[in-house]
Amino acid sequence: MRTYFKEGTNGTLFCADSFLCHTIELPWKDNQKSISCIPEGTYDIVARFSKKFSHHLMVKGAHKRQLILIHPANDALKELEGCIAPVTYLGGLGKGTQSRAAFQKLLSLVYQAQDRKEPILLTIKT
Repeated sequence: MRTYFKEGTNGTLFCADSFLCHTIELPWKDNQKSISCIPEGTYDIVARFSKKFSHHLMVKGAHKRQLILIHPANDALKELEGCIAPVTYLGGLGKGTQSRAAFQKLLSLVYQAQDRKEPILLTIKT
């Protein structure tokens, strides 16, 4: 579930109807690259590794957008460029705390689902 504010977008992430963590994103700015959260919809999620970002998740299939990542961050306006950050606690509009802990929990679930060859989907809705 996602709630939009001028200062950022706050969300709640569920896995099989169980609360997993909160999320923070940039505000909605018509899906503009690097300054907006992505549109509502259902997306494939894949685990990814790079030397620059280490372990992270990638959101595939965002309309007119590429390299939308899920990675740790605690302040959307300062640390995100269109990506999604899981956080343990919401600390304000587009702000959270203990992002690394929430991200590790999410990453572990994704790796387990991949090992079981299950599809990993993210549905974003209001």
